[in-house]
Amino acid sequence: MNKEVLNYIAEKTRELIVAPTCSNETKEAAQAWLNAIGTESEMAETKKYIAELEEDIMPIDNLIRFAGSDNGKAYFGEENAKNIESHAKEIKANGAKYCDCPACLVVAQILEKKSELFNENNRFMKILFL
Repeated sequence: MNKEVLNYIAEKTRELIVAPTCSNETKEAAQAWLNAIGTESEMAETKKYIAELEEDIMPIDNLIRFAGSDNGKAYFGEENAKNIESHAKEIKANGAKYCDCPACLVVAQILEKKSELFNENNRFMKILFL
């Protein structure tokens, strides 16, 4: 794995773990990945970690629907849900694809480097992107 990319993702992963909006499942996957760096399980944990990040990042349309729903109002509180829905519509109008909460922002930064996780000579590259 390219050391510069590895260091960048490790730094962002540490940011993700402390993000107030990061789910417990994502924190666990992030920590497992950090623990696996430099071990035989690094490739397997990388695959799991990327899959978790792709699953957990909130597409902006999903956020808008959820915040505007009864479940969203129950989860966030009615006033907060209204503010989140309004904010999400605003950032979508400005081109946002994903939620801009602290966790989703970091996840998007990590996923931008997904294709750089492995150089062309890495024998595991094909396994990761199957």
